[in-house]
This record gives sequence, structure tokens and C-alpha cells, in this order.
Amino acid sequence: MGMLVCGGAAIQCAFGAAPSVLNVLPQSKVINILAAATIMDNKPFVNILPFGMCSNPANPMVAAATAAAFGVLTPMPCIPVIAAPWAPGSPTVMIGGNPALNNSSKLICSYGGVISINAAGQATINVP
Repeated sequence: MGMLVCGGAAIQCAFGAAPSVLNVLPQSKVINILAAATIMDNKPFVNILPFGMCSNPANPMVAAATAAAFGVLTPMPCIPVIAAPWAPGSPTVMIGGNPALNNSSKLICSYGGVISINAAGQATINVP
């Protein structure tokens, strides 16, 4: 069981210093007054905003700054790099031909961060 996710949902990357918010463009997928999210709402700087500073050494900017600091981990600004949709998505709800995004879905940053949903942004629709 999971909740459907809408625009404004609170999201967090495991390597980010700050939470962020999921942006969802309406595109005829509105529940009440909020835009419903699908697994394809995964575009950096459109749907996924930065998470403050990134502390993952797999991020080339963090690796370079850490090397310049003689091996002391040096966080750098988060620039999400997303190569795939959210997974797994809702097995029972489709929106515009794509599985709806639910609160148990995860998104993987190419630098190794796991992005999760802290608060779904919509509390009235429970999905089996």
C-alpha cells in the first residue's frame, strides 16, 4: 500500500545536505488542485531540484574538491544527474500512460545518491 505523490512532495537525496521539493507540471494530471506525479517526473532542474551540497565522492566535483583538500571530504553543490525513471511506481494506477508515482518509489542519481519521498504532498488517496 502506498500514497500517490503530487507536486510539492518533500524529497531527499541520501548524499544531499538539504531536502528539496518535487516539481510536477500539470499536463492534464491534476488530483484536487495538485498535479499528480508519474515515474517520468524525473528531470533534473525541472522536477528534481538540487539538494544543497553533495557529499558523495562519486560526484566528480566532490572528488576534485576532496583531492584539492588533500583527502578531506569537501562537499560541493548538488547537480542531480538522473538516467532512469522513479521505480517501482504504482502497480495499479496509471496517469497519462505511465505508472503513478507512489511514496515508496526511489530515484537513483548517477553519482550514487538514492532519492526518496519524505512526504507525498497528497494525503487523500491510498493505493492498494
